[in-house]
Amino acid sequence: MARAATTADAFTAVADPRRREILDLLAADERSVSELVAATGLPQPQVSKHLRVLREVDAVAVHKDGRRRLYRVDGAALRPIYDWVKAYEQTWQERFDRLDDVLHDLKRRDQGADDGDDERHRQGHHDR
Repeated sequence: MARAATTADAFTAVADPRRREILDLLAADERSVSELVAATGLPQPQVSKHLRVLREVDAVAVHKDGRRRLYRVDGAALRPIYDWVKAYEQTWQERFDRLDDVLHDLKRRDQGADDGDDERHRQGHHDR
């Protein structure tokens, strides 16, 4: 049975952690295959395969610089991922706000307990 294509869209292309690692490296600066091999520790054929998948969904672009081919991220292809994740941003923000409130309450309670311990400690010294 033939294997299904793994490059239907940007979502499936970035599902692989190695491809995300390559995208992270390319987000900082354009790089050649040999630079990506050195940075990832992957064999050259694997890096080339991952780059091909990323190119097929237009997540990376390539251009020639003399004899070298340099790759860079093409953020437009990743826009659908951003748009999908953005829908969850408000939910996450609300949860983080609630967590901040809980942590603030715990800190106040902890400080109040420390103050009470200090007061009891001072009173204990007067009793002696």
